[in-house]
Amino acid sequence: MASAAVRAAEALKLYKFPKYDILKEEALHLPESYKKFYREWKYSKPLPIHYIPPASKWVRNAETGEVKIVQEQPIPLKFPPESHLGIWGGEGVIKGFQKRTRTKQRVAHFWVPVLKKSAVYSEILDKRMEVTLTERTIDLILEHHGFDHYILKNKACDLQSMLALKLKKKMLYALYHKQLYPDNPAKQEEIYSKYKHYLDQYSAEDIEWYGLTIVEALKKAEKIEEEQNRPVPLKHQFRLQLIQTLMDQKELKEEEDVPSSTSESKSWVSRLNPFSKKS
Repeated sequence: MASAAVRAAEALKLYKFPKYDILKEEALHLPESYKKFYREWKYSKPLPIHYIPPASKWVRNAETGEVKIVQEQPIPLKFPPESHLGIWGGEGVIKGFQKRTRTKQRVAHFWVPVLKKSAVYSEILDKRMEVTLTERTIDLILEHHGFDHYILKNKACDLQSMLALKLKKKMLYALYHKQLYPDNPAKQEEIYSKYKHYLDQYSAEDIEWYGLTIVEALKKAEKIEEEQNRPVPLKHQFRLQLIQTLMDQKELKEEEDVPSSTSESKSWVSRLNPFSKKS
């Protein structure tokens, strides 16, 4: 019996089940703008950080000439709640095993990125912030020539942190509505011209739904649906009907008064005209 159960378990490994997609649930009434963001955040492939991807998908054995496919298996990462309070640059916690001595059994081990407190400045928000960063995040900010460029240029799957996503949403909103340096129009135009090209791939609705968790998005969609389906008191309906009826009666009366006024004017003119025919 045990061997049969093992064979059944091994056979189940041959089946590849598709990854669960919460956006396909019919009960979730979410707009396409949020689905677009969620797919970019959760289902897009992030840049390789903790491993080196293979240079080619296929490799040929030099001795036998056999061609085999090279499987790319990213290292699974864990993102604790603390990672969303800072900006880790896509890095995460790696769980594995470590054999510290040859004579002892391997033990579980967690590799955590080096975290540093650092100050970053956003030109768009005109704000200096103290944030927990990793060394990779600092290198990426320098590589992108500024904190704003780093946040706006990278996808949600590479930013990963909720803090970074919320900041990106604020930056896009400020750019879209030109809420930049209200007391300095020249500076406002300079910053807008510098970063406006990042708005090309976003609409107003995309920015409104960007950076929300699935729980926040569901609450927002539920609130919008309640606002749209809110019952209207009958007194408002009757008031509109009365106003419409009075307006229709007024227009009808004006149409009836127009011919009578013209006939009266013609009668006065005929009385004053000596050449008109008198009955």
